[in-house]
Amino acid sequence: MRIPCAYANWKMHKTLPEALEFIYEFVPALFRDVKEGDVGVTIFPPAPYIWPIRQELGDDSPIFIGSQNIYTEKEGAFTGELSGNILRSAGASHILVGHSERRHKLDESNELVGRKLDRVIRDRLFPVLCVGELLRDREAGRTKEVVKEQLEAAWTGQEVTGGAIIAYEPVWAIGTGKNAEPRDAQEMCEYIRTWIAEYFTPETAASIRILYGGSVNPENISQYARLPDVDGALVGGASLDPGSFAAIAKAIAHSGGAR
Repeated sequence: MRIPCAYANWKMHKTLPEALEFIYEFVPALFRDVKEGDVGVTIFPPAPYIWPIRQELGDDSPIFIGSQNIYTEKEGAFTGELSGNILRSAGASHILVGHSERRHKLDESNELVGRKLDRVIRDRLFPVLCVGELLRDREAGRTKEVVKEQLEAAWTGQEVTGGAIIAYEPVWAIGTGKNAEPRDAQEMCEYIRTWIAEYFTPETAASIRILYGGSVNPENISQYARLPDVDGALVGGASLDPGSFAAIAKAIAHSGGAR
């Protein structure tokens, strides 16, 4: 059974007071219409806010907190970096790996993304592996080839379980106001699930959650959330407003429930 998910990537936005104000508004807005367990919600704030938000939510909250990044080593003299143990002790349970902004703005290679994924798995945290193509790749008909390369580079030599999450984000749709047509999103998420079934097992493919991301908002989320191989969304700009993100999470929860 796959519980649908709404994940919020705040990127480099909000002050700490603004982040806490978001929590004050978002939690009651969500749970007025949604029962705990109807949708899995994870918020990826700037790293300094992980602990304060976790404290504000409390240990019994069904909302998870994640980190936007992780370093490849367990510990050591790596100034400015964050290990899995540090992030877990601050309250993080999920880690974004391979987001397109880190791949293309900070030059993270497929090999580095694979090493980070390995670290997340070794540290027994939940990886959220991001994959997706550039516009030139899509126009050249290389979308599946690029995504396959990213998947293979990340998962080679790894074990994957139903606790892992893959987010398909066409790079040309992130923060641009453009979004993939639902049929295109379904085609790619189905392709990813088929790859998982062939590379690992059909049982793993049936249990792993695959999210769509790319200019998702309250107006268009329902057309994605109803797709058979889309288990929710990784949301950027629209997740910065508590009312907007609550509307997205509720739409996902009401899209058909667990698959």
